[in-house]
Amino acid sequence: MTVAVIGGGIVGRTIALALARAGERIVLVDPAGEAVPASWGNAGHIATEQVAPLASPATIRSLPRRLFALGGALDLPLSQANAWLPFGLRLIAAARPARFAAGTEALGSLLAEAMPAWRRLVGALGAPGLLREEGHFVAWERAASAAAGRAHWAGAETGTASFAPVCAADRARLDALSPHVADAIRFSGSGQIGDLDALAAALDRALDAAGVARIAQLATLTRAGRGVAIAAISADRIVVAAGTGSAAPMRMAGHRVPIIAERGYHVRAAADRWPADLPPVVFEDRSIIVTRYADSVQVAGFVEFGRADAPPDPRKWQRLERHAAALGLPIAGPFRRWMGARPTLPDYLPAIGRSTAADNLFYAFGHQHLGLTLAPVTAELLAAAMAGALPAIDLAPFAIERFGRIDA
Repeated sequence: MTVAVIGGGIVGRTIALALARAGERIVLVDPAGEAVPASWGNAGHIATEQVAPLASPATIRSLPRRLFALGGALDLPLSQANAWLPFGLRLIAAARPARFAAGTEALGSLLAEAMPAWRRLVGALGAPGLLREEGHFVAWERAASAAAGRAHWAGAETGTASFAPVCAADRARLDALSPHVADAIRFSGSGQIGDLDALAAALDRALDAAGVARIAQLATLTRAGRGVAIAAISADRIVVAAGTGSAAPMRMAGHRVPIIAERGYHVRAAADRWPADLPPVVFEDRSIIVTRYADSVQVAGFVEFGRADAPPDPRKWQRLERHAAALGLPIAGPFRRWMGARPTLPDYLPAIGRSTAADNLFYAFGHQHLGLTLAPVTAELLAAAMAGALPAIDLAPFAIERFGRIDA
């Protein structure tokens, strides 16, 4: 049996590796011309604490004050309203209390297994040092926002992660970073990837060692009897794991896929003055996260809803650079600038499972901010399902059929 996995991001690569190690013959199809996946430009944060889906009543209430035009991190470009308005209406429907509660339970089940799955993956890669489990900091610049932030996290569902006030040593380290930190907490149970480039290289070596063939081409699906096929590729089964590029092949199979490109931005600079052992720091007043990688420091933020192929907005890079300067962070230009599109579904749950429209079609996409966090556990669950085993977590809440079928 040959399995074609469509998608070269972290989800696609981990699925290809899991299936290859289970004895399948794998072809990894990385669509030619696709933008660099968000997998390789994200904050590197293993976000086990983000159990509550962002499709929530709290998100709806806070939307006006989070708008980019008012200094916030959320942008809804008017020129792309045809993309985000229908998505937004679906998000509002998904934020109803009952659906939010069900989504929290479902997402929590995945996140509870995220860190163990990461340990297994880096162990199998022979690169345990890629995973750092020192948690992360959340810092505030004002006493009022610190009090509100602490109250929020105290009442939030954080799964296997927990937090405590920073100790004196950690407070001194944060004060050395910025003179504007009024208060901070430190999470435990979360983590980070020490270097995304090294992770990609380790996965590539493992894929090569497992005999995974790789093809750079646009993956167009066509109907083939009760299943689907990819032009010029012989495959018995197909897995769609192409991030924002998953919509077209899934729609060809007959599924409704209300996915949107939730675009994020980052700037990177040399890490000369940033402590190598400091966990990621979230500056919550500014909705940014600062992460130290092997040879660089990255400042990331923004939620911009629209089209994946729309040109980037330079104002967002400029604002990130201004945030770093206003905080007095030990970061200096020149900055390298990047923008990537997170694949997001309206209920902020991923789509993982087997198609009911095509017998040989499986899928795993729509992981929003949690693609890096959930990639290894997603790969394990899908590999189990494809082998006919009962997955360790119920995949029913993640079925793409929750959005309906085009052919229904």
